[in-house]
Amino acid sequence: MKIAWMCLLLAVPALAQQPTAPIPAACGSNTIAFEVTVDPSQHTLQQSGAGKALVYFIQDDGPDGNHQHFITKVALDGAWVGAYKNNSYFAVSVEPGVHHVCARVQSKSRIGDTLALAHFTAEAGKTYYFTTRFPGGLNALYPVPPYLLLSRLDSDEATYLISLYPLSISHPKK
Repeated sequence: MKIAWMCLLLAVPALAQQPTAPIPAACGSNTIAFEVTVDPSQHTLQQSGAGKALVYFIQDDGPDGNHQHFITKVALDGAWVGAYKNNSYFAVSVEPGVHHVCARVQSKSRIGDTLALAHFTAEAGKTYYFTTRFPGGLNALYPVPPYLLLSRLDSDEATYLISLYPLSISHPKK
């Protein structure tokens, strides 16, 4: 039995190795990296611009999220629009229509291949909320590679998280 467990534990990293997939069109250039700071004084909702929709992106990794060292960057329709870390949020205005979202972990290691995708149809004057979560991790009790979840969020849950989390301020590294 011990031999079977040892074989399983040694095989998990090999199973997790996959060839690098092409970058989806929803994502931005892989060469763009962000610097991120957070402003703990900001917890307010913004207004969408005239004729536009507003999209909030919230990183919610739970109580331990403020210890998470990975930056998650977010693209809309093939262009990076911002990034966040440590349980924070940011918002962007978008034109009405169909939009494709890409969330990707920013890392030079293999973890940087971790991404998640979604799409939505924006209507002028409406607000949309997405959350990313970064669960998983290799350990002896639960040998699962880290992965990224991107999902739509209910407005009640989103406004609650925004009231708790700081605003993320990101800039592309030069």
